[in-house]
Amino acid sequence: MNGERNRRIPRVLVARDVGQVGRGIRFLIAGALVTVVYVTTTTVLAQVMDVPFQVAIATGYVVGLCVHFTLQRTFVWANQEQFVLSIHQQAGRYLLWAGLQYGTTAIAVAVLPTLLDLPTQLVYLGVVAVVTAANFLVFGNKVFHAGPSDPARLP
Repeated sequence: MNGERNRRIPRVLVARDVGQVGRGIRFLIAGALVTVVYVTTTTVLAQVMDVPFQVAIATGYVVGLCVHFTLQRTFVWANQEQFVLSIHQQAGRYLLWAGLQYGTTAIAVAVLPTLLDLPTQLVYLGVVAVVTAANFLVFGNKVFHAGPSDPARLP
């Protein structure tokens, strides 16, 4: 019965080795879920619980970061046999990257619309696309990467 149920679940969601395309699909799924969590948290705090909007945004952002980190580690890159970095090292690199991403986005949106004579929203969407692609590469190579599968190949 379990085998029959697993056949109905797309392979990319349950298989250990899904390759780069599968990881990319998982990355997009995780991003969509985090977006829902962030927007829902912020909206519920601000509209239902009457929390000041700036506090709601900050809280939603922190909750979103926590969910994103967890999904990256346990879902997107879960097929890794063993991570090179400990969870604390991963969290440190992840938070550093999140800070750099936030700063880059803020600076780009403040400077580029005038420089390029483009609407702010268009610049923002372009920056989000570039940062998202960079996240996938950085997470896979510098944060949630696996060690060599053959210990004899270590230098």
